[in-house]
Amino acid sequence: MTQTEAPTTKLPSGHHPAQERKWQDYFTFNTDHKVIGIQYLVTSFVFFAIGGLMADVIRTELRTPASDVVSPELYNQLLTLHGTIMIFLWIIPAGAGLANYLIPLMIGARDMAFPKMNALAFWMLPPAGVLLALSILVDAPQAGWTSYPPLSLMTGKVGEGIWIFSLLVLGTSSILGAINFFTTIIKMRVPSMDLNSMPLFCWSMLATSALILIGTPVLAGALILLAFDLLVGTAFFNPTGGGDPVVYQHMFWFYSHPAVYIMILPLFGAISEIIPVHARKPIFGYLAIAYSSLAISFLGLIVWAHHMFTSGTPAWLRMFFMITTMVIAVPTGIKVFSWLATMWGGKIALNSAMLFAMGFVGEFVIGGISGVMVASVPFDIHVHDTYFIVAHLHYVLFGGSVFGIYAAIYHWFPKMTGRMMNEPLGIVHFILTLIGMNLTFMPMHALGMQGMNRRVALYDPQFQPLNELCTIGAYILAVSTVPFLINAVWSWIKGAKAGDNPWNALTLEWQTTSPPEIENFETLPVLAWGPYDYGLERIPEDIEPPLTSPELQPDTSALS
Repeated sequence: MTQTEAPTTKLPSGHHPAQERKWQDYFTFNTDHKVIGIQYLVTSFVFFAIGGLMADVIRTELRTPASDVVSPELYNQLLTLHGTIMIFLWIIPAGAGLANYLIPLMIGARDMAFPKMNALAFWMLPPAGVLLALSILVDAPQAGWTSYPPLSLMTGKVGEGIWIFSLLVLGTSSILGAINFFTTIIKMRVPSMDLNSMPLFCWSMLATSALILIGTPVLAGALILLAFDLLVGTAFFNPTGGGDPVVYQHMFWFYSHPAVYIMILPLFGAISEIIPVHARKPIFGYLAIAYSSLAISFLGLIVWAHHMFTSGTPAWLRMFFMITTMVIAVPTGIKVFSWLATMWGGKIALNSAMLFAMGFVGEFVIGGISGVMVASVPFDIHVHDTYFIVAHLHYVLFGGSVFGIYAAIYHWFPKMTGRMMNEPLGIVHFILTLIGMNLTFMPMHALGMQGMNRRVALYDPQFQPLNELCTIGAYILAVSTVPFLINAVWSWIKGAKAGDNPWNALTLEWQTTSPPEIENFETLPVLAWGPYDYGLERIPEDIEPPLTSPELQPDTSALS
């Protein structure tokens, strides 16, 4: 067994059938990590629908140059809420939901390290989200999801105050979750699993948790100081009182650029688990992928000011952030090439999970290429605050994160529910999402290069034809969620029984029942063979991992 092997095992036969949860458990303060994971996923998808509805209203308004659907004031409110909801109430919580469900199963643990804190972290999410969404009925924030002063100090105090309070609650929830993930991965792996043999998803969550713990308190500090300026009349960021709004930008982006990696790193890990299974090949470059997650986490903390090339940043500092931003493409490229090498020569199954995983790679690469472009100071100054930035952001976060979330749901749905999703509906969902995604956001590159500003409801009529294409694409994206919802609900109730391991996967979560027992494993598993490196030999499709030999079983008498 080589150093790069990540061994696993199949549980001994004869364990008890899965203990089923009642539907009421998902509406209570339940400490089971699997219940909490599903609570996160379902709740975040509800907010995804709300944020998506707002996006369609925005795109309907932008179909024509005139303000003929909503007022400019309401447009600004919808734009602010859409960005905030999609980031803080959809992608980040969905990643946390996957981590909650999978991490203990992947490392052979009974639950998370701090179950009650885990439940508390989730239950901070719904009230903060509802408060933020309902602010549209009173005085929603209008300063954009970045909430730059002095603009944010000049709009309604109620809406801006709700925005600040909601983000402080959501940030606290995120910190509690990160503490739990980090502690669980470091301290609760089965004794036979060292760091270099744990699943790549766990590596990605270590990197994500580090970013959350370092970056989120800085955002919280910025928001608290902004609240004092707004409500008390201090002048930390208010230039009329001698404050410096650029300091807010530094504090905001010190978190909010790493937030891009907080959103994408969990899906990097998920894709690294999905592709080998459906390509029937071991992952290429296990250690390179694992350590590149840590490199991304570190470099993500020293690139924030590339968002501020037009904010009076000194030339020498621009050069530093330009170089570091370009360098971060290296560990990201390592992952992409490793995924492609894994698929090369594999026996690829073109099912829904794999299609979304391949779509993830392709769409994210487009966003990554445009990211390297905007890392260049001269180009960034040209396209700053134009629709080129909107296109780049959405190729990374929709083409990346959302495609990754869909891939993960299709892949782990049988484990979560014990039932298979409908493949024809899944393929329809993928095709509609792929078409809608590219039709919506690809034309925005051209709009940005031609000079169309973002975040405004009115624009030059010369941009109308491309905006009409974008609006049609947004409608297709909205329709694409319908087959997914039908598929998820119907399959959960009436789908074909999945069995414990329908994909013939080799990581530990597939070696227990589907859905898993309440405490995950009847006996603690022992690692005995590797899902990542079989001497670089191809995994035959019909090979089952061998049963663990009885002499390797741990003494579990102390657990009873």
